[in-house]
Amino acid sequence: ATLPGIAGTNEGVLAVTKPDRALGNMSIAPGFTLLSVAGTPEQGSRLLSSAKSLPIQAKPFFGRQASSQFSVDKMTKNLVNGRRSFEYTSASPFFVSAVDTPSKPRSKSAFADVPKAPEDPILGVSVAYNACKDPKKLNLGVGAYRTEQGKPYILDIVKKVEEDLVRATLDKEYLPIDGLPAFRARTSELLFGPDSAVIQEKRVATIQGLSGTGSLRIAAGFINKFLPDATVYVSIPTWGNHKNIFPQAGSKIGEYRYYDYANNSLDIEGMLADLKAAPAKSVIVLHACAHNPTGVDPTPEQWSRIADVLLEKQHVALFDVAYQGFASGDLIRDAQAVRSCVDRGVPMLVTQSYAKNMGLYGLRVGALNVVCADADEAVRVLSQLKTIVRPMYSNPPVHGARIAAAILGDKDKFEQWRVELKGMADRIISMRQQLRAALEANGAPGTWNHITDQIGMFSFTGLTKPQVELITSKWFVFMTSDGRISMAGLNTSNVQYLADAIKDVLLALPPS
Repeated sequence: ATLPGIAGTNEGVLAVTKPDRALGNMSIAPGFTLLSVAGTPEQGSRLLSSAKSLPIQAKPFFGRQASSQFSVDKMTKNLVNGRRSFEYTSASPFFVSAVDTPSKPRSKSAFADVPKAPEDPILGVSVAYNACKDPKKLNLGVGAYRTEQGKPYILDIVKKVEEDLVRATLDKEYLPIDGLPAFRARTSELLFGPDSAVIQEKRVATIQGLSGTGSLRIAAGFINKFLPDATVYVSIPTWGNHKNIFPQAGSKIGEYRYYDYANNSLDIEGMLADLKAAPAKSVIVLHACAHNPTGVDPTPEQWSRIADVLLEKQHVALFDVAYQGFASGDLIRDAQAVRSCVDRGVPMLVTQSYAKNMGLYGLRVGALNVVCADADEAVRVLSQLKTIVRPMYSNPPVHGARIAAAILGDKDKFEQWRVELKGMADRIISMRQQLRAALEANGAPGTWNHITDQIGMFSFTGLTKPQVELITSKWFVFMTSDGRISMAGLNTSNVQYLADAIKDVLLALPPS
């Protein structure tokens, strides 16, 4: 660096040549960036008057006591933004801190062109909610059960089993690639029924997965490997992550009509027409119960018609079962769509999650089941599923699987779980009834029977994106931009507030 009284060498070493000179009219030599200069207030004022033309990175500061004698041996080296910073002191009461930057430009970082990914549209709702300071704020975005007091809920049976596991001091060894054997056996029986032909004939290949999402990812890898020409069709609308999982595994994705936005109901004719128009042997993603995000499920008669088309076109069904028992409170009823299609001989894969129905959200407990033609085929399919899991995460976590297996495998524990599960489902059904009643009582424009016609954790309110933006900015009610709300976020103390907010935005921005 070149300053009055300071000279630089090409090695980047600074030397004080005339420390008694005033600090003014400085210039910085190529390869150096001035970080800071300290001295007396008098010197400082002169420095600041000329500093506008200097490449100063840090604001100059003054008043630091300098050492009595300058010595290169007393040079201090620090790391500043990945570069060496040298501080020099001199006999005069000032010091200079400079950075030696290479004369040749540094090579660009290997990750310099990586763009910032957009916020997840569902999880981003919680981010916005947490940033809001208004005490009246209401989070209806995240799909997690809440009590009447708005608190997370740990099932009593889960607590009991967890205490038993702690007392047992079980090891923490790796599970097999396909998971805990006891869990795998019990979860497929829960889904298909212990007396089902596919269970009795050992025709189901079951592998433990990382809840529903991880199990879907295994399914996606299997589809891409063994059905490479198949397009995976998802409903309009569907759970947002479906559209991420299958393309990332390499599969083509298509859509079929599902929701009738005008009437807040199932567009069964549009759905069947699109399934018929899809190329033969396509993969059709179906929500077994409590369709996310609409809460609209086909009736048994409509499921029969859907099965007809699946068989006619030789499609493969991929059932996403995220809410068995949580939708209606009845484990058998919520599995009926899967069981009826199995009985009809529809080729299928089925994923399961225990996030909602056991409250094991963060423990990531789930499974993928592939229904095969015979036991030998099931053995071969399972061997291939393991080849997908091994390089991805090697084997699944053990703790949550032990909890689920203990509950599913014991008659008394199972019954306690069933009662608690029905209690959660009943509370959500009650909130649907209360919200509909509040909307009809306050005169909110429109009809509201769809709130109670729908089922499960989520409800499609019918609010448009501009209406959602208004209800968030004015009423601090947070939901996804498509108007989906989590019914579990409602309770008797806030349901009227939501009804009034919905009425207000509908009057302010009437539907076109």
